[in-house]
Amino acid sequence: MIKIQAEANVPTEHGSFRMIAFSENENDWMPHMAIVAENTDFSKPVNVRFHSECITGEVFHSKKCECGQQLDAAMKYTHEHGGIIVYLRQEGRNIGIINKLKAYSLQEKGLDTVQANLQLGLPADDRKFGVAIDILNLLDVKDINLLTNNPEKVKYVVDSNIHLNSRIPLQIPANEMSKGYLQTKKDFFGHLLDDNDN
Repeated sequence: MIKIQAEANVPTEHGSFRMIAFSENENDWMPHMAIVAENTDFSKPVNVRFHSECITGEVFHSKKCECGQQLDAAMKYTHEHGGIIVYLRQEGRNIGIINKLKAYSLQEKGLDTVQANLQLGLPADDRKFGVAIDILNLLDVKDINLLTNNPEKVKYVVDSNIHLNSRIPLQIPANEMSKGYLQTKKDFFGHLLDDNDN
């Protein structure tokens, strides 16, 4: 079972957050994280974002996806309204950065994100969100507003012991590079995206 390994207050350009590392082993270099806004009221439904790691989008500001912008928007939202970002180490829909770059190479030849993963013999999306539920339970969160466009994340909450109060869309307008990626999210995965935004 995962447990809290370390925590500290971290000031960011979006505000101050309590960052908490969760893993089974204290020597784990890639723990899952909870990023808790300092004004979070745990007596009310807590705004929560399940966010999977995306080094290309978050660190290098790739235009192929909206992950970095979603993380920034979630940090801004939780700073303003209170909330928690559960940051999951599931790079590239949990295929890892090496396979993600291989998939990118196939996308350069005309495949979409799902086709590229499948051609590599990998799942279209291998992410699991049960650990996010475990983290919320460890933080004693009972009732949440989920910031997501992904119905799979909604299902994990509905099937858990945590009450889903509402879903808050977290939609980033498409650019020319991300338009196909977002369309695949909508068409293949059923993400709740408005046509006028992608």
